[in-house]
Amino acid sequence: MSKLSENDIEKRLLHLPDWDYYDNAIHAEFEFDNFKDCFSAMSRIAFECEALNHHPNWSNVYNVLTISITTHDANGLTNKDFKLAEAIDTIVEPEE
Repeated sequence: MSKLSENDIEKRLLHLPDWDYYDNAIHAEFEFDNFKDCFSAMSRIAFECEALNHHPNWSNVYNVLTISITTHDANGLTNKDFKLAEAIDTIVEPEE
């Protein structure tokens, strides 16, 4: 995977308003109604991570899930990172 340019990253972030770029990674924080809903989303995200063979750094405190995504092998962001972020957005904010 090739590392994306700063310009490419900025363009892709326009489609991911919940995500911020800093420290060579994209970051988001999601708040749920309660711990159970947060943990349920984490479980669904885990299956997507396995399917993509790409795993985020994340933490959970009660109803808040904090996620950072980067491609360590590329020392920055790649297409894989944005594909995972899009999948996460679909899971945590399903369209109605």
